[in-house]
Amino acid sequence: MTENLRTPASGAPAAAPAEAPADTSTPEHPSAPVAAKVEHLRVHHGDTVSDPYEWLRDKTNPQVIAHLEAENAYTEAMTGHLAGVTEAVFTEIKTRTQETDLSVPVRHGAWWYYTRTVEGQQYAIHARIAVSDSPERPELVADGAPAHEQILLDGNAEAEGESFLAFGAFEISQDGMTLAYSVDTSGDERFTVRVKDLATGEVTEPGITGVGYGLAWSADASHLFYTRVDDAWRPFQVWRHALTEGGGQDALVFQEDDERFWMGLDTSRDESHVLIGLGTKNTTEYRLLPTADPLGEFRVVAPREEGVEYAVELAGDTLWIVHNKHHRDSELARAPLGANSSQEWSTVIPGQDGQRIVGVDAFESHLAVALRSEGLTQVRVLPLEATSETGVGEGYQVPVDEVVYSIDSGNNPSYSTRTLQVVIESLVTPRSVYDLDLASGELTLLKRQPVLGGYDPDDYVQHRLWATAADGTRVPISLVVRKDVVADGTAPGLLYGYGSYEISIDPYFSVPRLSYLDRGVVYAIAHVRGGGEMGRGWYEDGRMEHKKNTFTDFIACAEELVSSGWVAPDRLAAEGGSAGGLLMGAVLNLAPETFRVVHAAVPFVDALTTILDPSLPLTVGEWEEWGNPLEDPEVYAYMRTYAPYENIRSVDYPAILATTGLNDTRVFYVEPAKWVARLRETVTSDPVSRPILLKTEMVAGHGGKTGRYDAWRETAFEIAFVVDQLGAARG
Repeated sequence: MTENLRTPASGAPAAAPAEAPADTSTPEHPSAPVAAKVEHLRVHHGDTVSDPYEWLRDKTNPQVIAHLEAENAYTEAMTGHLAGVTEAVFTEIKTRTQETDLSVPVRHGAWWYYTRTVEGQQYAIHARIAVSDSPERPELVADGAPAHEQILLDGNAEAEGESFLAFGAFEISQDGMTLAYSVDTSGDERFTVRVKDLATGEVTEPGITGVGYGLAWSADASHLFYTRVDDAWRPFQVWRHALTEGGGQDALVFQEDDERFWMGLDTSRDESHVLIGLGTKNTTEYRLLPTADPLGEFRVVAPREEGVEYAVELAGDTLWIVHNKHHRDSELARAPLGANSSQEWSTVIPGQDGQRIVGVDAFESHLAVALRSEGLTQVRVLPLEATSETGVGEGYQVPVDEVVYSIDSGNNPSYSTRTLQVVIESLVTPRSVYDLDLASGELTLLKRQPVLGGYDPDDYVQHRLWATAADGTRVPISLVVRKDVVADGTAPGLLYGYGSYEISIDPYFSVPRLSYLDRGVVYAIAHVRGGGEMGRGWYEDGRMEHKKNTFTDFIACAEELVSSGWVAPDRLAAEGGSAGGLLMGAVLNLAPETFRVVHAAVPFVDALTTILDPSLPLTVGEWEEWGNPLEDPEVYAYMRTYAPYENIRSVDYPAILATTGLNDTRVFYVEPAKWVARLRETVTSDPVSRPILLKTEMVAGHGGKTGRYDAWRETAFEIAFVVDQLGAARG
């Protein structure tokens, strides 16, 4: 029998605990806030858990807000001595960034599209130039605004008067005359749609609110498709809005009632169809509707089969499909445009061990297939050949000459193209955008992310290390360091990890990371199980009943950094966010002595409480990631052994910084708030030398602040906290 006994979250908290600690604070070292305790019992499968901080869940309660503000004040007081370091790091990020900049313009139809930034402005400007006005690709000019520019959307103007701004979708009609976009001004990821007439500049709000990500136009721009989210923030409906005068009420055209399935909405690259993508962690289904027939019915490409995942790419009269029906690392198949069953799929690239087929981009003359092998990304180009049995020629792999790197297809909106935009970067090479001649394979560098202030990639070196996990599995580590740092066991280091949802943390270039490296910090990424770096099996071995492999892999990577001499045993930091925050909480409980400081961003640390509540966004759809503890006592017992909030030990812990957003709908702020309260009352470490801090953005969501200068300053603060604890805070 499963039962959940809860006191009302809105109930007024009791007074401070009966045995409140004596106040020994000083102006330099104030006492931490002490959260009140309210009796709250959680009972499942015969297990009773006391959770006295659950009252913090109700953000409409003024006492909850007062507590979070007290936590913010405490964090500010405890880090006041870092103001100089924070400012130094912020200045480093700012001065290394080309603040007035232009993305590589991409041609689509009769226009060059791009975004640009202006020094002193928080948000990007989306713009375009007619090809007739600029036959050659536009270039950056002194003030950032090329001649003949038409501004489509100025994020700075949209942000006026708002404390928060994020965009959910940005879709231009096929005739290029109308823009539909969606905005979120609170951080809760419920968007409002706005429509802009690009000829007149007039912006209207057609009354479409509570929208998820994704918008799609009909071919004649008479109708706009959008998704709505349910009470658990799950996109579950597709609606059609008529823009023509007298078009009538919006119409519901599809609804997904299975709460495990999330929904995506898009338009095919050739703009011939609107796509609805439906998926759980194990199963997918796609539905198509011709953009020329907006009043028609969506048809199913292949009915959902439990355990079968597939993705669809349209190209003329062919469907290109990546699926795992016959091999867990997927294969590439093709089918006629009108196919409505997986029986019509014919294999193009069969699945094979050691090679994960991630996806495919289809163009008029070629395919670009995204692959993974040995923990690294690849792009393979295949020419389309009508006379070939498989429909494709032999092709080639796009070469990358680095030890660790990332490569992927960039911004390629045009179906009819002879070139492919490819993006390559590494831990030392800034993001580099190339034009790839699809026929010859020749790469032409269009732009490399500028890094000002004399950055020289030769001053740094990157390595691929391998740790050995507890069960003998070899776990890859990507590492970067200044070349003058030697592996003598004295350097400070930071280990980053994630390890969930088959998301891969591939090597990437970061300007803020230079502020670590130039202070002598060794920076490493642990590619732990639960991610997708080494293929589908890597993910499967780090989820459900194998979830603890994610945590022990990370600890093995930490131990490898120390045993190989790269990092001093008492100078190692750890960092992770969201599900990576769960990783942080779990490894803290397993091996707190391994780390000197931990930054847990929007951390999923009260995992069991969340996964037991089907009304929350991270629940029903997540049961295929973690298991269903509500119905299965074995899953409950297993999660109970690793859920961070429930396994804190009375020993010394590292210094901890937990950061969150009040309006986060993916990982509620209450998780780190409760976690910090329980950490403080349990651990034995010195609260002055190893403080436990909570910082809440009071108007933000899962991604934190969105203005670039605001985001840089937050990043600078986090870096300052970590390097101070590592003894590497020289300004």
